Amino acid sequence: MKKATTSKAAAKTLMNGAKIAKIGEIEANPDKKTSGIFLAFSVGSAKPHKPRYTKPQAVRELEELADIENQRKHPHTPAKYLAKSKYRDDNANGLTRCIIDYIRLHGGQAERVNTTGIPIDRRREVTDVLGHSRTIGSLEWRPSGTTKGSADISATIKGRAVKIEVKIGRDRQSEAQKAYQKQVEAAGGLYFIAKDFTSFVRWYRATF
Repeated sequence: MKKATTSKAAAKTLMNGAKIAKIGEIEANPDKKTSGIFLAFSVGSAKPHKPRYTKPQAVRELEELADIENQRKHPHTPAKYLAKSKYRDDNANGLTRCIIDYIRLHGGQAERVNTTGIPIDRRREVTDVLGHSRTIGSLEWRPSGTTKGSADISATIKGRAVKIEVKIGRDRQSEAQKAYQKQVEAAGGLYFIAKDFTSFVRWYRATF
């Protein structure tokens, strides 16, 4: 007897159809218990989608400002041959870069502070008597030597010492960072917690 065969595409279609049919059955009978197969489908299809990044106006203006400065530095190169500046502020590294370049483009001095430490790679690959290779050891971090709780960005703007801590999403200040902020402000410096580039630009314009 010849066995029936089903292509991967057809199998996927059948699975999707079964899932939709089962969902309709659950909606029609909310008190009915779900089966293990349906639960498996549900778990597999329940992955949350990350919202698409929409570039804020402040970031677009930064790109225009950077393009103008790039053209000024290369006056003999047609603008169409210069790479366009690209920024985004939806992650810590991107937001840090936006802030540092914005300050520099407005005549200030700014630099990133290494608060994560220095990586020391103690991993190595070994081979057993059967010829199987595996990696042993781990990647360790040595303290960077900066003051505990230091901010991510250190800057000087119009003669004022400014420290900027970058916090994305649910990230919050540690107790050491709060203590560092008090030290900076007690000494007459400015301290700002940047959660997005738009709010930073608003603070910058109001302050300077």
